[in-house]
Amino acid sequence: MTSMKLSPPINLSDSKVSVSEPPRARPPRPPSALVQFWRKRQGFLLCVVLPVALAAIYFYGFAAPQYVSESKFQVRGRGAASAVGGAAGGGLAALMGGSTVSAMPQEGLAVGDYLTSVDAVIALRADHHLIDIYRRPEADLLARLVRDDPPAEKLQAYYNRMVSVSNDPTTGITSIHVRAFRPEDARDLNEALLDMAEELVNQLSVRVRDDTLQVARREVAVAEQRLSAVSERLLAFRETERALDPSATAASALRSVGTLEQTLLETRAEMQEKSHFMRPDNPLMANLRNRIAALETEIAQERLRTTTGGQALPQQMAGFERLQLERDFADRQLASATASLEQARVEASRQQLFLARVVQPNLAEYPLYPRAAFILASMAAVLLVLYAIGWLIVAGMREHAS
Repeated sequence: MTSMKLSPPINLSDSKVSVSEPPRARPPRPPSALVQFWRKRQGFLLCVVLPVALAAIYFYGFAAPQYVSESKFQVRGRGAASAVGGAAGGGLAALMGGSTVSAMPQEGLAVGDYLTSVDAVIALRADHHLIDIYRRPEADLLARLVRDDPPAEKLQAYYNRMVSVSNDPTTGITSIHVRAFRPEDARDLNEALLDMAEELVNQLSVRVRDDTLQVARREVAVAEQRLSAVSERLLAFRETERALDPSATAASALRSVGTLEQTLLETRAEMQEKSHFMRPDNPLMANLRNRIAALETEIAQERLRTTTGGQALPQQMAGFERLQLERDFADRQLASATASLEQARVEASRQQLFLARVVQPNLAEYPLYPRAAFILASMAAVLLVLYAIGWLIVAGMREHAS
């Protein structure tokens, strides 16, 4: 049996047939550095850099300059002189009529509130062309007043952005800062605000004076009416009783009765004296007796006339004295009310308010607003903080999800 020989295995490397290698794939080109930076910093660029850049373009390219006019004033009043003041203070108070000039911080706060109120805005719009001032052609679209006839409330909101009023509680000085697109507008508007403040202070001063004098004047009027009524009653009494002064009439009657009684005593003494050496039927004795009888009759009639009847002196004197007492009391009441009125006038003059200008409105030479650098720096800082907070939140969420 013949054995078969196996042929050796064919090696591909040994075959003459050549197989071509496929082409290798070209590796992708790496992204540029700008694209890589954008991918890594996309959130930061969109959330921080872009808003700051847009704001910088607006402030340095389109924002209109705004000029500031500043003024300061103080509401002052005359107060009573201090009893514990020094010699210099006492001398100054004496020169000023016993009063000193002092600051009135509460009234200053009231004036400051009025200058930022709707009433002030309405007055400025009507008398000082407030809308025209903030719609100048040089004003940019974002800073200017949008409408030419806005409601008072919206105009007040815009006005309070451009006008600020602050008060120092320590010194009582109130400061006014007015922004406008022209320096003349800022100064004129500041001057108008000072005039309005001075007018309000004068109104407050008049109101304080009237309130102080009102009660005193009412008391004087009541006292005058009472005195007039008593005088009319006294006049009617004199016309009815036909006696100007019953007291004087009674005194005269008493003097007359006293004279008659004195004459009667003298006549009786004379009669008793002559009765020692004259006979009772002597004519002289008869004359003395007749004279004594006449004096006694006259005295009795005079006493009867003054004490009885419709025009008796006691009744007249009682009514007259009552009316006279009421008149004296009315006179004293009127004198007291008049003195109180004078004192109230002095007190009202001490409480008189006036506005003292500390700094006059200035004409600006350089625009202080908008504060581009400060606003951009603040904006960048706030956006950085917000971006950092957001990045930490997202990173925490991703770590928790993984």
